[in-house]
Amino acid sequence: MTFVRVCGADELEEDTPKRVEIDGTPISLVRTEGELFAIHDICSHANVSLAEGEVDDCHIECWLHGSRFDLRSGKPDSLPATRPVPVYPVKIEGDDVLVSLTQES
Repeated sequence: MTFVRVCGADELEEDTPKRVEIDGTPISLVRTEGELFAIHDICSHANVSLAEGEVDDCHIECWLHGSRFDLRSGKPDSLPATRPVPVYPVKIEGDDVLVSLTQES
């Protein structure tokens, strides 16, 4: 599995999504509840950035229609979204945040 540096760990604020891109793939990075998550940045219901949404209870909410996605699995738990979005392996090495485009789900 190949990991790519996407930002510095100090660039991530608690419960504030950060949009990054790897080879044209948009990703939202989220630090919440002591964990770090990487989830595909585009809502599966409407073509909008999830990084513009709010984070609560290990979920990210799409700002446009209110669909909530579990940051651990990418699965929606509220309508109107019915399809999951990909989640990606993420890790911190030193001061670097690294993401792999290999999907976890």
